[in-house]
Amino acid sequence: MKLRDLLESWEESASEPRTRNAYCVRLPVHDAAKLAALEEMYPGRSQEQIITDLLSTALDEIEAAFPYVQGGRVVAEDEQGDPIYEDAGLTPRFQTLARKHLERLEAAADGEQGQG
Repeated sequence: MKLRDLLESWEESASEPRTRNAYCVRLPVHDAAKLAALEEMYPGRSQEQIITDLLSTALDEIEAAFPYVQGGRVVAEDEQGDPIYEDAGLTPRFQTLARKHLERLEAAADGEQGQG
């Protein structure tokens, strides 16, 4: 999600499932002031929602910013028949680790629901 899309989504109310974990952070004063400004500009959004959405958007943008590093294996061909090589950069490792942790977090959430 891009920041522009995030601002548009704040006009609506949609959310993903949340973890039971809480992440406590201490913001620099200038960032806290900007957060308060956003909360005032979007009164339907709590500080927690704004922080969550901003973090999610930043994580998406970090993933998109990882540089492509051409690997040695051809994984597809483009429209002209030219080879497309696997990405040997940080993106595949990040995606693999993210999937591993997603599975762990979903399993933990499923275990908690089964106990309730």
